[in-house]
Amino acid sequence: MARTGVYLAHPRPGSFNHALFDAVVRELRDRGSEVLAHDLCAEGFTPGLTAGETETVRSAADTPDGQLAAHRAEVATLDAMVFIHPNWWGMPPAVLTGWVQRVMVPGVAYKLGTSDGEPQALLKAGRALVLNTSDTPATRETSEFGDPLDRIWSACVLPYVGVSDVRRFVFRTVSDSSDETRASWLREAREQASALLD
Repeated sequence: MARTGVYLAHPRPGSFNHALFDAVVRELRDRGSEVLAHDLCAEGFTPGLTAGETETVRSAADTPDGQLAAHRAEVATLDAMVFIHPNWWGMPPAVLTGWVQRVMVPGVAYKLGTSDGEPQALLKAGRALVLNTSDTPATRETSEFGDPLDRIWSACVLPYVGVSDVRRFVFRTVSDSSDETRASWLREAREQASALLD
């Protein structure tokens, strides 16, 4: 049975991001995946990296923060990951950026100091799905900003820790979308989640 971590980063209950999260979690569970679902804001995940956490981590439990230790231990067991968040200033929300910085650390997600100088990825999750919402039209995102979220996930973060199959889907523009459009987006999100298990 595939073990999938699903991470939501949006502070407002009832947001479309929450609807995406619920749809994806349901779809993955219906497909037989063991789903570890995390609404990071509702859980009160603290995004701020402490000075002590910048030291080399020897194990997932190498922190007095029980919640952080649990996330570190869990991410090492996943077969796939799903990240759901809005595009805020070309970045994930602070809670998810902080999750990456505090959870995907050396000794948990990768290892430094290999003989060839390249980091060694430690995660076993081979695939990930990133679902973003945006109020920026696709042409403007590409021409003016270069789609920084694509670079963050598919070049900077996920391949570094061992995820070779990175899929991303953007729902836009959310603020002026109709109920019918949102319903179709939820169907698309379920299809993307289902395909992650194939």
